Amino acid sequence: MISVSSKGWRIAIVAGTVAAALVLASCASGGGSSGGSSSIVVGTTDKVTYLDPAGSFDNGSLTVQTQVFATLMNSKPGTADVQPDLASKAEFTSPTDYTVTLKKGLKFANGHKLTASDVKFSFDRQRKINDPNGPSYLLANLDSTDATNDTTVVFHLKNANDQVFPQVLSTSAGSIVDEQVFSADKVTPDKEIVKGEAFDGQYKIDSYDFNNLVTFAANPNYNGLLGTAKTSSVTQKYYTDASNLKLDVQQGNIDVAYRSLSATDLDSLRSDKKVKVVDGPGGEMRYIVFNFNTMPFGATTSDADAAKALAVRVAAADLIDRSEIASQVYKNTYTPLYSFVPDGLTGATTVLKDLYGDGKGGPDAGKAKKVLADAGVSTPVVFKLQYNTDHYGESSTDEYALVKSQLEATGLFTVNLQSTEYTQYSKDRSADVYPEYQLGWFPDYSDADDYLTPFYGADSFLVNHYSNAAVIAKIQKQATEKDAGARKSEIEDIQAKVGADLPILPLLQGKQVAVTGTDISGTTLDGAFKFRFGTLTKG
Repeated sequence: MISVSSKGWRIAIVAGTVAAALVLASCASGGGSSGGSSSIVVGTTDKVTYLDPAGSFDNGSLTVQTQVFATLMNSKPGTADVQPDLASKAEFTSPTDYTVTLKKGLKFANGHKLTASDVKFSFDRQRKINDPNGPSYLLANLDSTDATNDTTVVFHLKNANDQVFPQVLSTSAGSIVDEQVFSADKVTPDKEIVKGEAFDGQYKIDSYDFNNLVTFAANPNYNGLLGTAKTSSVTQKYYTDASNLKLDVQQGNIDVAYRSLSATDLDSLRSDKKVKVVDGPGGEMRYIVFNFNTMPFGATTSDADAAKALAVRVAAADLIDRSEIASQVYKNTYTPLYSFVPDGLTGATTVLKDLYGDGKGGPDAGKAKKVLADAGVSTPVVFKLQYNTDHYGESSTDEYALVKSQLEATGLFTVNLQSTEYTQYSKDRSADVYPEYQLGWFPDYSDADDYLTPFYGADSFLVNHYSNAAVIAKIQKQATEKDAGARKSEIEDIQAKVGADLPILPLLQGKQVAVTGTDISGTTLDGAFKFRFGTLTKG
């Protein structure tokens, strides 16, 4: 996302506190020589876009990647604190050099040796491919990577004392891949990865039917922090209909349902004695993105006018009723989000409540009408609003029907709703196909910066053509600020500036939820925001 010099860089100073972990039953990493003998079936509606960590950064892809790709740093289940995974040691050897020593004798599932050369290859290709739907923006503070010998890697950073870099190494941007299987300059097809058995995580993939069925087997060559997977075989089954997902977990046809059941279904399942509903901390954010080029009066439209475009965004913000969406659609499993940093993180504000609507979180049609009239905008304004159900859950249909109703109620907007399957949606939204569209955000780690740098840098993953030099400068400043009070003020100021521009319209924040059979233990939803199969046991 952020490149060097004038475009800024990604770095954050983590205060040391993270979201509280929720761990059911034992979640200790295994320590035996092989996984357990039982098999577990996990159901989901979350689709994979690409197995290759360079080509995707969505929750569906990440769930699979988490099982089969290892990283230099990781966190034990139940905590978000990172420590060496494939590494035996990791430390700053100078203000701009972060040196990692690998464990000896590492191998991929195919038997290929895993050396420092693979590590350098993995980071070099992430940055070279720079896929708009991938996580390469997380590496924006990385200048170069050197493999000084088979077990030593030195990361040369652009800016000194990057205290969050160890956490970045634990994300999918830091997944270590096999240089004998993966392409150095393009996203590698799923079939080639599976055929090449290019896996170094707790599991390898035994069989792969794209977005239908994936079978995982414990990887005997994994020698990382997480230890041996507790269950030797796990199958992930994909659903197009969340109601079928609910029915199958109730009837015991699957053992775990993880993303995405509707709020109504979750509410009813909580009273079902045949299943367990597991809640965990979450920094999930649901929001609408405005494409600054193609939205009404956007920069590349025939009637381009920045002031009118801003008025349209402000009017939409004046009309949205988040509380109504949270209660009616999500039964309060989500809560209203009035800023760009979720409530609970240091620096979070209520800037959207303060600036828009009635000042108390509710809508104000009078303000919306006035802002459009003052800008000379004829009404109704036409919104071509895109949303998705197979990635963000079937409740998205009700959510966006209500958004449409709220915007149209006063006659100020006409909203044309459309939905597309996520595998196509993820490509279209970064190619300027959608003027306004739904996205969700699942954090990489628990810090306000993770909701700022990825969104509002010059190379934002949003690719919505929003750029504000003052915001970028502020983001850079807070990233190196060692004084906690000063940093908090800077984060608040960033939200005020972004709030005035409205490149996105935050709606709701949520949490992690899984539903399991009563015989399943070890379901771990924690502040690392990764769902790991290796802790699950049955019986």
